[in-house]
Amino acid sequence: AALGAGAIVMDALASNDGRRPHEQIRRIRHLRPDMILLSGGIDGGAVEHVVKLAELIAAADPRPRLGSSYQLPVIFAGNNVAADQVVATLGDKTDLSVTENLRPIMERENLGPARDKIHDLFMEHVMAQAPGYKKLMGWVGVPIMPTPGAVGNIIQTIAKQQGLDVLGVDIGGATTDVFSVFSETFNRTVSANLGMSYSISNVLAESGVPNVMRWVPFSMNEKQLRNRIRNKMIRPTTIPHTLEELMVEQALAREALRLAFIQHKQMAVGLRGVQKERTVSDTFEQSGSDDTIVNMMNLDLLIGSGGVLSHAPRRNQSAMMLVDAFLPEGVTRLAVDSIFMMPQLGVLAEVHPEAATEVFEKDCLIWLGTCVAPQGTVKAGKTLFTANLTYKDGRKETHEIKLGDLKLLPLGVGETVHAKLTPAKGCDLGWGPGKTVDKELHGGVVGLMLDGRGRPIVLDPDDPNRVNMIRSWTDALDAYPEAEAVPA
Repeated sequence: AALGAGAIVMDALASNDGRRPHEQIRRIRHLRPDMILLSGGIDGGAVEHVVKLAELIAAADPRPRLGSSYQLPVIFAGNNVAADQVVATLGDKTDLSVTENLRPIMERENLGPARDKIHDLFMEHVMAQAPGYKKLMGWVGVPIMPTPGAVGNIIQTIAKQQGLDVLGVDIGGATTDVFSVFSETFNRTVSANLGMSYSISNVLAESGVPNVMRWVPFSMNEKQLRNRIRNKMIRPTTIPHTLEELMVEQALAREALRLAFIQHKQMAVGLRGVQKERTVSDTFEQSGSDDTIVNMMNLDLLIGSGGVLSHAPRRNQSAMMLVDAFLPEGVTRLAVDSIFMMPQLGVLAEVHPEAATEVFEKDCLIWLGTCVAPQGTVKAGKTLFTANLTYKDGRKETHEIKLGDLKLLPLGVGETVHAKLTPAKGCDLGWGPGKTVDKELHGGVVGLMLDGRGRPIVLDPDDPNRVNMIRSWTDALDAYPEAEAVPA
């Protein structure tokens, strides 16, 4: 619920998390959060655990991080039977708000009310401290929305109006936000300390040097990589001035996006603890109720935003970063936000969703093209899938994509091609293993990407052929100027 509201979760305390009461109290005092979300138990269930947590908060008597003239906001979204005891414990010491239970029954979550309350308290207690905020409030006729909330709103609007499964990402200097709508279920996560300027050193620390090095299309050692990243850390507002600097920064962007997406998938899960009714056939495919709901094979549209994606010198670079980081499967359209218009359109969608959708598609998005990538793999040198294409002018082409191949075909904005895509035995392009997919593919400023590199893409930074392999991919996509300009 907190992550879905765009919050950064500093810590999660539980009555059985192994920490002693005095350690939990010390931790609460040390964190000084903007607000606390308290939850626990289903409606009508046991109350002792959630009341115990309320007593810990009262004992800690935490102070707000911003502003000393008000009490720390606490949201109680737990067992309704415990509400009176929680109010008695925290009502005088905190700015307590009681809302609906996050999980009123075992089989259902109810995240909306808590998310709305977190948003409201953020605007009231945190944003209110911003200079000029009260004056701005008098200028506008609709509620002011934080950027992640507005971006999430336009993502939901597009998914609902067009019946699509959509994944969006906004990578900034300090954080990376990921938004998804799968099977009409919206999720949003904020990955703190995964960004391209102020948090760039943390990206290297969390991903590890080998994972960054594998994407760099020229030879360099660990010391050189660390020096480049440290220079960026102490001068966070600088932009790459050489081709090598650009390649290193885009290698880091792949890892920042990949890590943020992993965190998103871990949070976008089904209900935990629910007993499912199973048939005999389910016995052979036991999947937990806490499996991620993010299914890349079902993804229709992948949208990128943020400086490193929206302002890459070549759109081909943006497409390659998105595909390398998120590894879309099946048939997926790619796009980037041209001028960071998505937050404004998210607010507009509150007033006029049709207008917001039209502007979003025609003026905000730059359509990059379509990526075709099967799930599964074959032996080296074997054909992974075959694409039979029929163009509007009657031309027909057949492309055999072998394992490790990456091919870019010209297909402009507004153009389509009819495709029959046949994966190898055991591989899947969306209609089942080995089954031919028959559908229209859309073009863009980059074109049609036929990706035979497998899922996941396996790259060993110590492989002597790694640089040549990556160069063959970047050359295939015309991502960078002539490779001769970069030292081997």
